Amino acid sequence: MTKKRALGKGLSALLENANTDITTKNIGLESKTVGSISTISIAQIEANPFNPRTTFEEEQLEELRDSIAVHGIIQPLTVRKLGRDKYQLISGERRFRASQLAGLEEVPCYIRIANDQTMLEMALVENIQRVDLNAIEVGLSYQRLIDECNFTQEQLSKKLGKSRSNITNFLRLLKLPAPIQLGLRGGLISMGHARALVSAGDEDKQLSLFERVIEEELSVRETEALVKGTKQIDKATKSTKSKDQLPTHLSDFQTRLADQLKTKVQISANNKGKGKIVINFESENDLDKIIDFLDQ
Repeated sequence: MTKKRALGKGLSALLENANTDITTKNIGLESKTVGSISTISIAQIEANPFNPRTTFEEEQLEELRDSIAVHGIIQPLTVRKLGRDKYQLISGERRFRASQLAGLEEVPCYIRIANDQTMLEMALVENIQRVDLNAIEVGLSYQRLIDECNFTQEQLSKKLGKSRSNITNFLRLLKLPAPIQLGLRGGLISMGHARALVSAGDEDKQLSLFERVIEEELSVRETEALVKGTKQIDKATKSTKSKDQLPTHLSDFQTRLADQLKTKVQISANNKGKGKIVINFESENDLDKIIDFLDQ
């Protein structure tokens, strides 16, 4: 028994929405029902301009073409009706392209009515459910749903069945410099590498570490350790710099006091004028000398 392939969760939910307009339209001599599966000529279908997928692997398309040539299309495309004998893809562009390569003249399609915003939402939701989108494409799809369909991250989380942290992690990747995003899209680094680089600091530092990851072929864990080590160095440098920026009159006083007490003296102060003086001593005898000096 052949197992029927299920639709993606997001698209299935949208197609089963009670608000979907189900009507019958007469197209030429053939009656095609909106909401049902019908066979449509490929020549009558145009690509989806809202498709978030921007790249199609040629080898994968050829494999799908060969499969379609033998078994046909198992999962129908989804289209919207634009007018007489004219349709536009909502989802399934990879299957559509592979069908063209296979020389098919007709393809099975779900037909529905959708305005541009609904179509965009459906295309984005359906594509996000796929496993072969790269992380940047997923992030861009999330961002478009937020910007163009007015979803909050919380609403997006519930609609897609994804955790809020999942949504946030993909969106953060869009803050990376363009070369790193291209590296992620091209498979030079994984999402784990990219997530580590997001936390690396400013753009110059991210790019510098990205180059090291590529040149040294670092693993995700090695990249995380590299970023963590760099941040610790930065913190120590910042602390040292802060000490070096002690006002001249306090720095001079620190030196004089240390000379007079014959011990190490540390003075720190913030921009509000608050601070502290630390006087070191090595023995009770040293402490007695310091006390005697201060009692003068």
